Amino acid sequence: MSMFAAPGAYDRAITVFSPDGRLFQVEYAVETVNRGATILGITCSEGVVLGAEETIETKLEDPNFSWKLYKVDDHVGAAIVGLSSDARILIDQSRVYAQSNRLMYDDPIDIEVITKRIGDLKQLYTQHAGVRPFGVSILFGGVDRLGNRLFATHPSGSYRGYKAVAVGVGRETVINILKTEYHENMKLDEAIKLAIKCLVKALEAREQPTRVKISVIPSATKKLKELTDKEIEAYRRGIKGSGTP
Repeated sequence: MSMFAAPGAYDRAITVFSPDGRLFQVEYAVETVNRGATILGITCSEGVVLGAEETIETKLEDPNFSWKLYKVDDHVGAAIVGLSSDARILIDQSRVYAQSNRLMYDDPIDIEVITKRIGDLKQLYTQHAGVRPFGVSILFGGVDRLGNRLFATHPSGSYRGYKAVAVGVGRETVINILKTEYHENMKLDEAIKLAIKCLVKALEAREQPTRVKISVIPSATKKLKELTDKEIEAYRRGIKGSGTP
């Protein structure tokens, strides 16, 4: 048997680089993420906001089980885009890391630490035969001893910190709004309104129903809270140019 992969094997084998230095299976996973429902994260002076589009595939579906936002620990939340099945496994693992940290050190885990550990796990699945990359990106946001933190993970296992970020099919619309309207000193209410505006505009641009979910982690309490539909609608009414009557 030849020690060299057959021509084109880099398109099938995850551990083989293409001649121009690419891992195609990772890029396919990225494409899954880019086609998923939009998620975003925003840091501000008073906390962190996570938001997501809520996609309901049929009227018969129970909307309570369309999860894009998760509670990882009291002080940290996550937003997911891509394969929900892959995300569920990673969210469960992140919760184990968070609780293990509390048991071992009697202290809440830092947001970057939990992000790095999930990134390490995702990277492992790009390096071994017989597996595939996780087809999901996760935003981890929360408040720890270092302040208000927001990180985005990549299917390759890399991660970066952000002041504000969007991932998914409507990311270009959201990023354009964030570049214009985001500033670091905005209050929590302003950040919530901006998050809702971004998601509504992204959905309207694709002529989709405007259903969004929002979670916040205020600096004052360091406790994650998911906003109710009534609270989100109240914020939406206060947004100029949102298209809401």
